[in-house]
Amino acid sequence: MVKRPLCTCRVRRGMMLADIVIAVVLLGITLAVMVGMAGRAISEQHAGEQYQAAAMLIDEQLNLVLSRGPDSYASRFPTEGACDPPFESFRYKIDISGGDTGDAYLVSATVTWFAGGRPQSATVETRIAPRRGEEPDPERRPPEVVDRLQ
Repeated sequence: MVKRPLCTCRVRRGMMLADIVIAVVLLGITLAVMVGMAGRAISEQHAGEQYQAAAMLIDEQLNLVLSRGPDSYASRFPTEGACDPPFESFRYKIDISGGDTGDAYLVSATVTWFAGGRPQSATVETRIAPRRGEEPDPERRPPEVVDRLQ
């Protein structure tokens, strides 16, 4: 009787099974990382949209102060409150100071909102010259150049 060596088929099947298990584990890890990255990208996109809306609302409030004049704005118009729909989840606050003896007013506009359970805010400060008489196009340049790179 001739003895035959053991068939290597069983060994190959065991190696193929191990290769498949390793491939499935690597695929699972890769997919988990990709889903996490996609979730983070969506979250950052939403945050960017909120900051863009806040910037637009700040610009709107500053334009209202500019067009109505900073002199008596606080006594004639609200300086804080909820923004108009569809931005009622945002709140604004305007602080106006200075303007003594014809100097420019320091106007600060802040918009706040909640995102991810935490309060968020954006603030812009600028100077607005007072209105002088009924001159249609008054000179509004500040006496000094404003350094915006600080």
